Amino acid sequence: AQICYDRDTKSMSESRETRSRIMRAVRGADTAPEIAVRRMLQSLGLSGYRLRRKDLPGSPDIAFIGRRKAIFVHGCFWHGHDCARGARVPKSNQEYWLAKISRNRERDLASLLTLNAMGWDSITVWECELRDPTSVEFRLKNFHLKNLFHLIELNPKHLYYKLQPFDL
Repeated sequence: AQICYDRDTKSMSESRETRSRIMRAVRGADTAPEIAVRRMLQSLGLSGYRLRRKDLPGSPDIAFIGRRKAIFVHGCFWHGHDCARGARVPKSNQEYWLAKISRNRERDLASLLTLNAMGWDSITVWECELRDPTSVEFRLKNFHLKNLFHLIELNPKHLYYKLQPFDL
């Protein structure tokens, strides 16, 4: 990285070009946390999902279309999580970054509400949560199994419910 020495503040900082190159390298898809979640789903035997569905509000990172379930994998800083990493305040251009993160949070909430109104279940996996993979796997499994069975037939003669798998 190219480092510049600022004589006025007597501190070292990256040049604008270097910072710009670093920011361009930040990926929006196939990030390490997203790949980790997909591997967890695979290890749990959960397949049949689609990636980054642009036709759904918020373009969920992972979507089980038939089950109407969406998984968002969020970076703590970029989406303003309340963990230590998400609570960091940038040292430069604070006004811009705080406004951007605030807009991201508002957009995330609007997407979740719209998905819910469309009959979708959704879950957010935060980058910091991946430090405890067992916990995340447990959440993903419970999320996937939620509403897996639904009532399809009421037989009044025998007064029992017949449950069948939903969208298998």
